Amino acid sequence: MKKGKRWRACAEKLGGTEGCAPVALLSLDDAVAAVAGGSGVKFDESVDVAVQLGVDPKKSEQMVRGAAVLPAGSGREKRVAVVAGGADAEAAKEAGADKVGLEDFVEEIKGGKTDFDVLIAVPSAMRQLAAAGKILGPKGLMPNPKDGTVAKDVGEAVRLAKSGRAAYRCDKNGIVHASVGRASFSPEDIKRNVESLIFALKRAKPSASKGAYLRRMTLSATMGAAVRVDISPYQ
Repeated sequence: MKKGKRWRACAEKLGGTEGCAPVALLSLDDAVAAVAGGSGVKFDESVDVAVQLGVDPKKSEQMVRGAAVLPAGSGREKRVAVVAGGADAEAAKEAGADKVGLEDFVEEIKGGKTDFDVLIAVPSAMRQLAAAGKILGPKGLMPNPKDGTVAKDVGEAVRLAKSGRAAYRCDKNGIVHASVGRASFSPEDIKRNVESLIFALKRAKPSASKGAYLRRMTLSATMGAAVRVDISPYQ
């Protein structure tokens, strides 16, 4: 696919040649400094990471899914909804949830209304939510215990989602994609967030995974070229 003029200029600025993406491995510090230099756009770009894992996602026991707490936050205000009733609903509201409900809320979701970024549910509500799986699943919004969105303490789950909790799930190629901040963040904060994600991925390593687990990592801004990161110090 042909890349745009801005992307090619950014790639060359980062050390690529003739509009090609850089191929040399950079330390995490150098990669963050290069990406944070930006592509010169007028908005606050998202800084994203992609990590190739040594897993076979076709095998259920090797699927990697979870969430990492970003110590410097995500830089993005997330709309958090909660499926709960009674005292749990009150706890969710006190924690800052943007939408809280039970039966009526589930019916809204089944009707296709998903105006939220994160959906949290108490365990007892999952049976009702199952009927909305066809709506939530393709959008990556179905609550799951592994990423902390099925929780008994919904108040704490809401606070974590609001403060900066990045859910991740490897795709069919074993690659995890996640946003780790904004270009306006300091290099130190971006590095802290990236390392938090790396450590979370290491903790989530399936026992069935053999050989090198953290295989390749790239870092990029929304409108910029990706740079390859030397991930060996974290093996």
